[in-house]
Amino acid sequence: MNEKASPHKIGPVVLAPSVLPRHGWTFLYAAFVSIGLITFVSIGQAYILNEQLKIPTSQQGRISGNLVFWTEIVTLLLFVPAGVLMDRVGRKPVYSAGFVLLALAYSLYPLSRSVDELTIFRMIYAIGIVAVTGGLSTVMIDYPAERSRGKLIAMTGFLNGLGIVVLNRFFGGLPQQLVAKGFSGNDAGLYTHLAVAGVSLVAAVVVGFGLKGGTPVSSHERPALRTLFISGISCAKNPKILLSYAAAFVARGDQSIIGTFLPLWGTTAGIAMGMAPAEAVKKGMMIFIISQAAALLWAPVIGPLIDRWNRVTALVVCMGLASIGYLSLGLIGNPYEPGSILFFVLLGIGQISSFLGAQSLIGQEAPKAERGSVIGMFNISGAIGILVITLIGGRLFDSMSPKAPFMVVGAINALVMFGALYVRLKAPGGSFQHEH
Repeated sequence: MNEKASPHKIGPVVLAPSVLPRHGWTFLYAAFVSIGLITFVSIGQAYILNEQLKIPTSQQGRISGNLVFWTEIVTLLLFVPAGVLMDRVGRKPVYSAGFVLLALAYSLYPLSRSVDELTIFRMIYAIGIVAVTGGLSTVMIDYPAERSRGKLIAMTGFLNGLGIVVLNRFFGGLPQQLVAKGFSGNDAGLYTHLAVAGVSLVAAVVVGFGLKGGTPVSSHERPALRTLFISGISCAKNPKILLSYAAAFVARGDQSIIGTFLPLWGTTAGIAMGMAPAEAVKKGMMIFIISQAAALLWAPVIGPLIDRWNRVTALVVCMGLASIGYLSLGLIGNPYEPGSILFFVLLGIGQISSFLGAQSLIGQEAPKAERGSVIGMFNISGAIGILVITLIGGRLFDSMSPKAPFMVVGAINALVMFGALYVRLKAPGGSFQHEH
């Protein structure tokens, strides 16, 4: 039987030749746990800073911003070598090793006795992130047949979001449950982190056995860093590619700000109201979950609309929604006011809109011959955005207000929206023939 004529399927997704259903189902499981395991670090960290290290709340924004800064430095340095390694030794061992590193980092995190130790363990976590997110995005491109690419990307995005909500909801509430059963605050934090590490190890085993082995046939697609920069920057002569780099700068930063500062805001506000750290972390986690659940439910609404509209018009709308979502938090006095839920929902809608708007524009505009370079530059722009926004945001969180990082991101989203409007009016046609 001709494999190409009769490829395998998982649900509505047609798989590429030689990819079996079990490889596909393993990838969907990995998509569910990958981002949820990565995002738990902010919730766990809020607990460790308060319960284990007893850091004054007035310093926690700066420390959290610094920890994200160092994570991104590692990510920037390693994401090209990780890609090369994936081509040389295969997706499976690198992806699996990423989960092992996450498990190691989560095991060590609650043993931190100082912020310096926490930073060292955060670097191990960062190496794990590079391998896991690199594995996720590479396998997502490898596995579907061309005609099912959009479907698999949509399923992956949905499972990423579901994993964030389910895993963080469960593990974020675990310290409080353990404290209620009589465990000390320290032990509750330790056992919660060990449980997360356990889930990471299970994922490492499942991915290690279930993904397709071997290396891809063509491994010449990943450009060297210098080529990537030159090619990625020269492609920015296309105003739409330049616009998508600007969108990446803020859209990736969006996710990092929400993941880092939303649980922290909830936790510090709860502690200021007299809650125990375990309870405050659980409450802070719920604010984060509300925004992520809103993002998850909004994605299937905005996704099809982005596909129907001109991609630059779509970006104008998406950045406008993001700007409204972030700036609306300025209206909140206390994150636990009953009416504040609406603003966290708007925040989630804005965050996912800007992310999908940026991704769809770069997906359309990246020229086939230089796609690797342009996507690489897009990711670098996102990483630089996280570096800048979290460093500034962390300091403003402490010195001005927990709302300050969100105001900064809201303002940058508005600037990109105006940039997109300008591009839409001045360069409405496609710069490349391959657009449609």
